[in-house]
Parts: sequence; C-alpha cells; structure tokens
Amino acid sequence: MSDTSPALFEPLKQGLADIERNGLRRRRRIADSACAAHMTVDGREIIGFASNDYLGLAAHETLREALAEGAQKYGAGSGGSHLLGGHSRAHAKLEDDLAAFSGGFVDQPRALYFSTGYMANLATLTTLGAVGPSGGRDTLMFCDALNHASLIDGARLSRAQIRVYPHADAEALDALLEASANEGGTKIIVTDSVFSMDGDIAPLGSLLELAERHGAWLVVDDAHGFGVLGPQGRGALAEAASRSPHLVYVGTLGKAAGVSGAFVIAHETVIEWFVQRARPYIFTTASAPAVAHAVSASLQIIGSGEGDARRAHLATLIDSTRAMLKRTRWSPVDSHTAVQPLIIGGNEETLRLAAALDEYRMWVPAIRPPTVPAGTSRLRISLSAAHSHDDLAKLDNALQTLSNRL
Repeated sequence: MSDTSPALFEPLKQGLADIERNGLRRRRRIADSACAAHMTVDGREIIGFASNDYLGLAAHETLREALAEGAQKYGAGSGGSHLLGGHSRAHAKLEDDLAAFSGGFVDQPRALYFSTGYMANLATLTTLGAVGPSGGRDTLMFCDALNHASLIDGARLSRAQIRVYPHADAEALDALLEASANEGGTKIIVTDSVFSMDGDIAPLGSLLELAERHGAWLVVDDAHGFGVLGPQGRGALAEAASRSPHLVYVGTLGKAAGVSGAFVIAHETVIEWFVQRARPYIFTTASAPAVAHAVSASLQIIGSGEGDARRAHLATLIDSTRAMLKRTRWSPVDSHTAVQPLIIGGNEETLRLAAALDEYRMWVPAIRPPTVPAGTSRLRISLSAAHSHDDLAKLDNALQTLSNRL
C-alpha cells in the first residue's frame, strides 16, 4: 500500500503556518500544582490570573476531602451512561441539591447533571429546538451576537432557523421577534448571562419580558455567574429576581464551584423531555460519582457564610482592578464582574504584553480571534477570591511599567 500521508498532511501544515503567521497559534501550559492564585506552571512559581476559579474553591480542603470520600464510596468511574447503569446516588443527590439551590425561578424545578458545560448547551439547544413534528426545522432561535461557542454550536446543530441580534440589544431582539410573529413554531431566545470575554451582563429582565410577550423560551447560560451572582451565589436569575415557566437555566460547576460538570434546571416536564431525547446526555458515560459528591459539598460552601465572605472579597478585588486598568494606556472593558478584559488591539502586541507579564511571573492569557473580533485582541484578567490585594498590587506595578515601556 502506498503511503499517501505526506499529501494528506500538506493542507494541515499550510493551515498551521497561516495560524502561526497571523499570531493566532494557541499553546498549552502545564500546571504542576493545584489551581490556585499562586501556582507552579511549567516549573515556575507564578501568580495566576487565567482560571475561572472565581471563589477560590478548586483547591479547598473540604472539596479535596469530599472528592476522596466519594472515590472511596463510589469508586473511580461510573461505568456507564446515566440510562445504562451509570447513574449513582451521588448524581441523584446532586441534581436534587442543584434544583433546591438554584431552581427558585420556576415551579416544580428539576435539574439534570452533565459532564461539561459544552455538552449541557448542546443538549439544551438541540433538544429544546427539536420539539414538534418538523424535528426543529420550523424552530426560530434568537441568539446574542457574542454568545459562547458552545451556544453557537448548539444552535447550528439544532436545525433551527437562527437569527442573531446585536449584543445585549433588547430593542433589536424585539424587532426580530415582531417580524417573525407569523413564522415558525417554537421560538427560543439564547444568551449568556455574564459574557466570558467582556465581563458584561445580559439584560435578563428585558429578555424575559420579551420571551413572555412573544411566547418564547429564554435559555440563559450562567457559566460565569453561578456561584458569584445573586443571593448566596444562586446565580444570575436570582440576581435579577426572575421567575417564569419560560426560563431554562444552564450553569457550570468547573468555575466558581471549583469542581467540574454542568447542569440544566427547568420545569420538570422540560427536564424529562431532555432525559428522553437529549443525545449529549443519553449517549455518553456519566461522570465519576466522586465528582458529583464533591460538587454537593461545594454547594454547601457557596451558600454559606464563607461563600458570602468570598464573594465580598472578590467584589473588592473587582473594584480595585477596574481602577487599576484605567491607569494603563490600553482600553479596559467596563466590567463589574470577575472577568476584567484589557483590550490591546493587535495580535502580536497582545502576545508581547502577555509574554512580558510572564517575565514578572504572572499568567494573564492573550485572547485573540476567533474568540474575539479581529482588532480587539486582549488580555483576560480573571479574578479569584483566592487572590490578595498584594497580588493585584504586583499586577498593577507590572502593567504600569510595561505601559510605559512597550
């Protein structure tokens, strides 16, 4: 058999060369220690501003112990999908805990646990959009222009007709909904709560009013709000005091919760439909029960006085960082969340600044297209309750020095 692999590799090599030439190549770094404010990465001690560990729980001793306890009780893996032997008591308890913790926005709330946020969003949009005899082809999905990639992919895979509205523009969305009054079947509005590359928050009250007026579902991906926003960290819908049967809520557990996985909460009828029809749920092995056991322990911390104290400290860090970034020569995004972007502009300049900060032993990732629009490459400073004000002072000193030097 002839070896055709060199010819097969050529388009890949050319594509990689293009990525490199445009300053878009991504490189992984290796963490040698637990996710924390101070880490060992690639063999060097650094201050990390790269993770989404907003409450500083990833290395919390209680969660370490809960994970070990769960492994002792349930073993290392689930052994199967949730519908074929892999649904443990730990999974069932976590779903009950999540529904009780963040399900106050709907009557008869029920939660469904997923291995990742990506899978939760794919499941939500492909399954909710497939209701009706057409299998979703007459569904209209109205998506914020800056939605996360998992929401974009879920919308595309849903077979729905997609309408994109300008970022956070409720008036434009209203116009689209009005124009579609005589079209299609199911209507679904899709938005992040906190937008992960800008740190701003969707106008959830206005979006819900539109969903109710136009008879649409409102799907809210609260990946970067759960655990941080709302009373006791119960999430963006609790923060907005939203309550409606039109709501479908997605949250992730690998960010503020400090563990891994994700969940969807909605009326129990919606969740039962997902159990019966959501392919990303049905056709995958359930996550390790020990992980679910640890997440239940995390919910206890998030909703406790300790959780309140961590959120209060995080709020002071956010205020300090906002003031700090305004003193640089670059362009901060006006964010009141733990995501603090600093727009630099070009890819190469952004990479140079990230590399210069690394010389100060600070890990601040460079975010470039296609994650953000061309010409808006940025540093994404992620704050954690594990950070100290001394950590911020060191970042401030580095940025002010580099602002004058680069």
